[in-house]
Amino acid sequence: MANLAKPMSVEKVPVAGVCPECGAHALKRYEALSAGGWFQVVKCQDCLASVERKPWKRLGYVDRGHVDVILNARKAAKP
Repeated sequence: MANLAKPMSVEKVPVAGVCPECGAHALKRYEALSAGGWFQVVKCQDCLASVERKPWKRLGYVDRGHVDVILNARKAAKP
């Protein structure tokens, strides 16, 4: 039997305001990965228009401490 990972979900936080494209009161803020890296975005949930987009953490949800532990373990394992 295959080991299936639990799907990831992102918390979308409601934002006050009106979508400039469709006029809906359906704006939400959340983190998104695009070709340019991780961004914190505000998007209309009705038409998906982007209202705001700011660079977020370079590694997204990855905790830098865990990355350091993995890299140090690899260095220690080398002969």
